[in-house]
Amino acid sequence: MKAFYSDRFVLPLPAGHRFPMQKYRMLRERVAAQLRDVALHEAPVAGDAELTRAHSASYVARVASGALDANEQREIGFPWSENMVERSRRSVGATIAACRAAIADGFAVNLAGGTHHAYASHGAGFCVFNDAAVAARAMQAEGVVFAAGGEKAQIAIVDLDVHQGNGTASIFRDDPSVFTLSLHGASNYPFTKETSDLDVALPDGCDDDAYAEALSRALETMFERAGPALLIYLAGADPHAGDRLGRLGLTFAGLARRDRLVFEAAAARDLPVAIAMAGGYGRNIDDTVEVHLQTIQLAASACGKRSRTLAGIISRAL
Repeated sequence: MKAFYSDRFVLPLPAGHRFPMQKYRMLRERVAAQLRDVALHEAPVAGDAELTRAHSASYVARVASGALDANEQREIGFPWSENMVERSRRSVGATIAACRAAIADGFAVNLAGGTHHAYASHGAGFCVFNDAAVAARAMQAEGVVFAAGGEKAQIAIVDLDVHQGNGTASIFRDDPSVFTLSLHGASNYPFTKETSDLDVALPDGCDDDAYAEALSRALETMFERAGPALLIYLAGADPHAGDRLGRLGLTFAGLARRDRLVFEAAAARDLPVAIAMAGGYGRNIDDTVEVHLQTIQLAASACGKRSRTLAGIISRAL
């Protein structure tokens, strides 16, 4: 399975900044050391032509040129720098690359991404550009996702970060070609939420069983209402009980159960899955990295199982 990473994901930040930027380096090191079935590839840079499929040209230009004002930078949560711009472009490029690889191989991963608070015309909540939205538009523009009969199929963005994917919901509002599902904390950021195609708001302290039941129902509903040919999965680590910003009560086992529910639902429909890591702000950063690593490990296992199944089908056909 392919995973996309860049050292530029680790953005230099002012001392005392609360975003756990080092988790990306730590995750890449763990993947390289422990997951032999995962091949690391350099994340490409998303260009303006790709970004403006989901973002306004004026916003992309302001980010690129450093013309964001103090309020815009404050809403994003990162000070502007050339490094911030490149990190944001590569995070989007990695999800585009993961989508392409998933369509070819079944599963692929961006070791960053999940920047779902970015709107078409502004960033927010540590999100500059919306990688899932840009990647969905890229797959449509490239014509690689089709339904039976030659029509472009829906893409499903399954957002299981603990925070609602408000930017994604806004970008795809009234757009039937992309189905947005968000399972999130009811009382958590953003406090004014957008409307996804399917929103499931969970109470503080939600445990493993309640979460799995809610997710199972949500996936069933999504597949009743949509016929996606590709899943973009935001596998946030922040539903973990040890997360500083999460408020939910999931264990490592509960998060593994979450991932399996998504992967098994996709496998049952022979759908490719591109995965982004999304949020994670553990009181212990090692816990956040462990949750992300677990997701990648389960995806690699599912990818291997899919490959063996396809090889068996081809062998029997021959």
